[in-house]
Amino acid sequence: MNTKTKISLLILMGFLTITSCGKKETTPLDQSNEMTETEGEIAVTPEAVSNVLVIEGNDQMQFSTKELKAVAGKPITLTLKHVGKIPKEAMGHNLVILQEGTDEAAFAAKAIQAQATDYIPASEKATIIAHTKLIGGGEEDTIEFTIDKKGTYNFLCTFPGHVALMKGVLIVE
Repeated sequence: MNTKTKISLLILMGFLTITSCGKKETTPLDQSNEMTETEGEIAVTPEAVSNVLVIEGNDQMQFSTKELKAVAGKPITLTLKHVGKIPKEAMGHNLVILQEGTDEAAFAAKAIQAQATDYIPASEKATIIAHTKLIGGGEEDTIEFTIDKKGTYNFLCTFPGHVALMKGVLIVE
């Protein structure tokens, strides 16, 4: 190899070494850390949790997320949007948040029988924290509720057959 080729390869190898040595973690400009001051101390919370939640359901029987987060003791505003096109009679979605310890399978079995009440079984009212109405393609529903106790609460869609794919957890911190 001639000297020019050796120098070119050396420069290329140096460039590749520098650019592949790792990724610097940065916080996006639009995402700031929440800071609170308590008796002269400053605490930095890495991830501020908002109690305004939006989740989407589609024509493929899927929620846009399987995990939602909220702060205990503060009002929660939850919006369910059906981003599909199929009407609720064929592809309806709702979102039901259950008390901790509720048997999802047993609840869903009772919900299938509750067509007259949009698949919300009246007999299970004590196990339901909150629920949206049943919506079809292009519709949305917003509900407000408060959960005082920290914990993990299951949510699901009770339209027949949807619970197998459309479920997740609401983590209240």
